[in-house]
Amino acid sequence: MTDFAALLQADRGQPAHLIHTVHKDGFEDWLTGQPERTRVALDAALFKGKPEQFALIPGAKPEDWSAVIGVPEQNGPWNLAGAAAKLPAGTYRLADGDSGPAALGWLLAHHRFDRYRSEAEPIPQRVLLTADPARIAEVVRQAAAVALVRDLVDTPASDMGPAELASAVEAIANANGANFTVIQGDALAQGYPMIAAVGRAATRARAPRLIELEWGDAAHPRVALVGKGVCFDSGGLDIKPSAGMLLMKKDMGGAAHALALASLIMQAGLPVRLHLLIPAVENAVAAEAFRPGDVLSSRKGISVEIGNTDAEGRLVLGDALARAAEHDPALIIDFATLTGAARVALGPDLPAMFANDETLASDLIAAATLASDPIWRLPLWAGYADMLKSTVADINNAGEGGMAGSVTAALFLQKFVPATTAWAHFDTFAWRPSAKPGRPRGGEALGLRAAWEMLRTRYAG
Repeated sequence: MTDFAALLQADRGQPAHLIHTVHKDGFEDWLTGQPERTRVALDAALFKGKPEQFALIPGAKPEDWSAVIGVPEQNGPWNLAGAAAKLPAGTYRLADGDSGPAALGWLLAHHRFDRYRSEAEPIPQRVLLTADPARIAEVVRQAAAVALVRDLVDTPASDMGPAELASAVEAIANANGANFTVIQGDALAQGYPMIAAVGRAATRARAPRLIELEWGDAAHPRVALVGKGVCFDSGGLDIKPSAGMLLMKKDMGGAAHALALASLIMQAGLPVRLHLLIPAVENAVAAEAFRPGDVLSSRKGISVEIGNTDAEGRLVLGDALARAAEHDPALIIDFATLTGAARVALGPDLPAMFANDETLASDLIAAATLASDPIWRLPLWAGYADMLKSTVADINNAGEGGMAGSVTAALFLQKFVPATTAWAHFDTFAWRPSAKPGRPRGGEALGLRAAWEMLRTRYAG
């Protein structure tokens, strides 16, 4: 794991190279005030202050060089990430102002997933100095949480099955003094029949389980986090085509988000009673696989007709949500890589957010803006509930007609949450299809920082 704490340090006047940040509209005015050697160097580099442009500037002495980068007008978390990935090893400070939210991108530009590389290229260590040392711990925690999501999602299913996911939760539970339990076997089949049914075709080594973590003072408000932990999704008997299966190692991305958020809560000592639930399964193909047309019972007592075995995520979440609700939490948040429909509607960068509580929805949207972690609210449109009707059971797991797929999935989940419990559901992609500064192609945390900002504001002030 990257030592993020070593890369962001308090500015005590120690020697450092300067980084100038300029916006293209103000670049010419800034350039006018620079010495001739700077103007000549930037002219030769064709530097115009456009976002993500980068150049080194010679100083009066060889060791006095500095850097200049083009940034957007708004100071966002990724403004320094491009430069951080290109600068030589060394210590740096901004020439004008402080890094603010851009410190996060600086740290994450140093993170790599190189577990499977025989010769991992060393990453130059660039230390950023900050005049706001009180924020260092929080920025480091957020960077570590994002890196955790990326690493878990990038790990192939061969090394990230239900057992390995449970081990990842156990390690974080032990590091924070939390209680950790796993329910599997007969106890799972009797108490969580939908989780058991989805995972029963997997081999014994990859058997389904419900992973739980509890932490904090029981007198504090209870916050439940639920994450979809489908460690690989073949689609089951409604098998996916090869192209649709290619990225299905990321179908446990919801679990990665929930675990990372739980880690943030515990490390920051947020005054809540935390309850993390991860239904961990592999949706495999075998003689024991659940079938289209089957009717499953659920922990809540709702009977579910299976219209499509590839709509398995909502099944395992349903049992976990029902379990979370039994403790009467003040708030439930779930994360899931649930529907392709959300990606068609919003693309890969923008998680869909559903909420049954207007205050919660407003708080999440405000927090997303503040954290520069965008989300988009979609409606729990009750009129579409008819799409989930079954002629033989209480509800069908797959909507008819192929329309409003993300909405009908959220409506299915809502059946397992009491109307009096504030609940938010994130339908997130958990993947970045193309690289951007500080954000490599692969697993990605989308909606994590928005949810954390909301919780931190609500419970810590």
